[in-house]
This record gives sequence, structure tokens and C-alpha cells, in this order.
Amino acid sequence: MVKFPETELILTPEGRVYHLNLRGEDIADNVIVVGDQNRVATISSRFSKIEFTTAHREFITHTGIYEGKRITVLSSGIGTDNIDIVLNELDAAVNIDPNTRTERVEKRRLNIIRLGTSGALQQHIPVNALVASSYGLGLDGLLNYYGGWKSINENPISEHFMAHTQWPSNLAYPYCVAASDGLLAQFSDCFQGITATAPGFYGPQGRQLRLAALVPDLNEKLTAFSHGPLQICNFEMETSAIYGLGKLLGHRCLTICVIIANRVRKEFTKDGNKSVDIMVDHCLNKIAELA
Repeated sequence: MVKFPETELILTPEGRVYHLNLRGEDIADNVIVVGDQNRVATISSRFSKIEFTTAHREFITHTGIYEGKRITVLSSGIGTDNIDIVLNELDAAVNIDPNTRTERVEKRRLNIIRLGTSGALQQHIPVNALVASSYGLGLDGLLNYYGGWKSINENPISEHFMAHTQWPSNLAYPYCVAASDGLLAQFSDCFQGITATAPGFYGPQGRQLRLAALVPDLNEKLTAFSHGPLQICNFEMETSAIYGLGKLLGHRCLTICVIIANRVRKEFTKDGNKSVDIMVDHCLNKIAELA
């Protein structure tokens, strides 16, 4: 059996994965991932009991009980580079024995649900609506660094997207990965479609300040794209990496975003905190219903 060396699996003296500072027993089978560190306490304040807390760098974790369901809430910070740490270390904590540094025979499969804020790319999706990402379209390139990514890629969507946008050859291949069917079905009352994941907030999302974007009409191309009944609903910075790494590692993943801006209508929410509260309450109740 392969033993993971110290340079590959970095553990604390207590046997916790380094960046997240977690052991397997600290992590519930249902994990909520949020970008904003402050949102962890916002969510865990709704728990009837908090069993465990830890914090290291931007990664804050609270595990507790909501409506009888054990849930972990973890902050990732912004971007797919941080998701690379979060997904790999969550899996390592639950599926690698820290004492032997070997893979466990019995694997745990986590439900990993990202709750975030996002901008809508379709006119019909109103501000404050909830979007469940049926696919994550990665413009970030992270999954391309992993062996086996082609086996989970939705090739027809990727190829159609590249042809539609005349995708520049110097940018990363736009990989596309599906959400967990079971989790997506649990959120059938939300808008559903493709979520585009960008590797940045400004140029990669078509914004221009003092620097010109390589693809200045990127948003218009995303809005106009369709693949059968699917449209690109929204833009954010984490989903594709969660879906890609999660699927390769055998976990069930879903993103739910509250729309705080409609990029087509140029509208922005009047009360972002209230929008987030609506999302959190809705999603906690849905997680509590999971079998």
C-alpha cells in the first residue's frame, strides 16, 4: 500500500491536515463551503449545538448540529487555487489514515455544498434569486493539472463553448463537470443551469478598469451561449474546481448561489446581508432533509 510522504501529505504534530487543521472526526458528512470567513459564524449561529471549531489562516471551520443533522461549515477564501487546498485536504482528512499515511480501505463520501454570492448572466434571473449549478464550466484551468480529468469532462459542452466564443488559444481549456444529480434534485426549486468559474474578478469576468480585457465582450458571449436547454446562468470563482476535484475524489458536490447582481440588467441587490440570510436558511433546511 502506498505511503504518502511528508512532502505530499503535510500534517501537524496532532495528525491534522496542515492548512485546514482538521482530522476526519472533526468533519461531518455534510459540508458547507463558503468563501467569506465571517459567513461561517453566520451559519453556525443557527445550529442547536456547536461541537468543534478551528481556524488557520483564511480557513475557519465550525461543526455542529442543525435539525438533528451534523453539518460542517468551512471557509475557503476566494478562488479555485484555495479550492484546490480545501477539496484535497477534506478528502485527505477523511480518507487517509494520519498514523500510517496510507489510504483507508473504507472511504467516506462527503456532501459538499458551496453557498456563495454571484452575478447573473441571464436577464430573466432576478436579483436575490437562488441558482443551483447543474454544471461548472471552468475557465480557470485548475482541473487540467490532474490526471483523469477527461474521464469526467462534459466534452460536448466544452467543445461547443469553445466554438461559440472563439476561445483564445492562449487561455486554458474550458473544462465542464456536472453536479451531483442527487443534490441537484434536492434544490429543484432554484434556477438551474451552467455556472462559469473565472480565475479572477476583473479581466477574467470581462471587467475593465485601467487594463483592457483580452475578450472585452466575454459576458455577452456567455449570455448568448446555449447547449440544448442549458444556458450559462451566472459567473463566480469556485464551482468548477469543487465539481471537478469532488467528482474525481468520489464526493457529491453542488453550488447554490444567491444572485446579488444581474450583469445584463446592471442591477445590484439593495440588501446583500438579507439575500445571504435567505440562501442560508433555505439551504440548511434542504440539507436537513437529506437522507
